[in-house]
Amino acid sequence: MCNLSRRLLLTAGAATAAAVIPAVTQAQSSSLRQATPLTPAPVKDGKSALTPDGALKLLKEGNDAFLRDELVFADRNEARRLELAKGQAPFCAYVSCSDSRVPPELLFGRGLGELFIIRNAGNTVDTVAMGSIEYAVAVLGVPLVVVMGHESCGAVKAAMSVVEKNARFPGQIDNMIEPIIPAVLEARGQAGDATENAVKQNVRRVVRTLREESDPLLLKPLADGKIKIVGAYYHLDTGAVDFFDTM
Repeated sequence: MCNLSRRLLLTAGAATAAAVIPAVTQAQSSSLRQATPLTPAPVKDGKSALTPDGALKLLKEGNDAFLRDELVFADRNEARRLELAKGQAPFCAYVSCSDSRVPPELLFGRGLGELFIIRNAGNTVDTVAMGSIEYAVAVLGVPLVVVMGHESCGAVKAAMSVVEKNARFPGQIDNMIEPIIPAVLEARGQAGDATENAVKQNVRRVVRTLREESDPLLLKPLADGKIKIVGAYYHLDTGAVDFFDTM
């Protein structure tokens, strides 16, 4: 009797699985059919063919699709990889936090070879980051530079704890967050969420540095209108990216 019951149970389980698997496969197939193929950003003479405003528009459209949970299939087949092996023509240099929850290509639905990304905790710009941005503009010809902070940034929170509680951190962490402290001080007393205010102020400081205190490699194309340098803030909970200081 026991063996009979076991056989019946196994048979019923197999039947249930057989019914469920096609349904799941059908749902996945439906999602695949609805996925939007990604067309790489236009390139001319080995560099991005987009204007600064056109590049920003492409990012905004990509984030809108991300918010709608649209599936975007980036072109990453062998032909595309072989093409990129010969050279890159990104349309945006992106300064972003190292936070694992903030992957720029996914937030904007872009593919291989399109975003030149500089990442560190707190999205600050030191000598190495500045050189990377200058390379992206002067050599690769990107028309857009974006500096993006994000909701609940751990590096900014650490800088806030230094200001408010005289906290100290081991290793090189103190040195890492030191550039963020002026932004924390400037944001104190502002209405609203203290962390969000500090994150946005940190972004504004970096944007201002790139616009006003950087090398002619950035200043000249900026003055000529060939590039834009803008700030952004990513909401972890909603997935939305707000752009600001877009003048």
